[in-house]
Amino acid sequence: MFRERLPVRNHANSTTHRIFAYVLYFVFATLSYYFVFDKANFKHPKYLKGQVLLEIKSACYAMPLMALLSVPSFLLEVRGYTKMYDSSADGPGLWYDILQFPFFIAFTDCFIYWIHRGLHHKSIYKHLHKAHHKWVVPTPFASHAFHPLDGFAQSVPYHVFPFLFPMKKLAYVGIFTFVNFWTITIHDGEYAMNSEIINGAACHTMHHLYFNYNYGQFTTIWDRIGGSYRKPNEELFHKEEKLSEKEWARQKKEAESMITEVEGVDDRSYGVEMGKEGKKVQ
Repeated sequence: MFRERLPVRNHANSTTHRIFAYVLYFVFATLSYYFVFDKANFKHPKYLKGQVLLEIKSACYAMPLMALLSVPSFLLEVRGYTKMYDSSADGPGLWYDILQFPFFIAFTDCFIYWIHRGLHHKSIYKHLHKAHHKWVVPTPFASHAFHPLDGFAQSVPYHVFPFLFPMKKLAYVGIFTFVNFWTITIHDGEYAMNSEIINGAACHTMHHLYFNYNYGQFTTIWDRIGGSYRKPNEELFHKEEKLSEKEWARQKKEAESMITEVEGVDDRSYGVEMGKEGKKVQ
């Protein structure tokens, strides 16, 4: 296999990746925030004070460090150590150009499930994954608001795949874009998809509210196998009900129970607090 040492190109590739990640995040998350995310969620009892700005700050801190941790894999990629190929003639065939996409999703979905579930282990959670669960009611900007090591750990299967299996270079770029877009959509609070198989925004909302369920990235398959699947509340698929005080009160009660179980003490600062006389204090 052809390998060439191109340090300048390697540095440029890493820089381009960081810039591309920022562009995808701000373009897609902003569009989702303004045109999809329901601002009524600002009144949810588990929505944080100044949450959007906090999410953006967290993401902007994490993304450069996640990209830095990815540099070794990028160096190996551009020096020819992967099974990536340029054209269909260089790969297994046109059939594989099509099947590589569902194969990639199946492979990464499996390993991200186990990595994500591992990040919820009590010895790891408070050091890494708790930063992402700060957002009990996430906005699209929470999609990349991770602890850097947490975000990198969940991206490892994406980097490993082309070292083990053939993948067209153009497909790799397309998949990278799709993964970032998907990560935003499952945090947008729009529950258009009530699927038993696809891990959409409703399934992921269950994860943010109730912590120990729905660890999958793209499907619910491994949650079903691992016994961690929780069907989304039916109320989420009816706008009047999902934004009702009754549903929010139920979510708040169970979320607080899970926070106590998983974290012990809730150190979040919410946007709506109750004063001594039972009145809302902004």
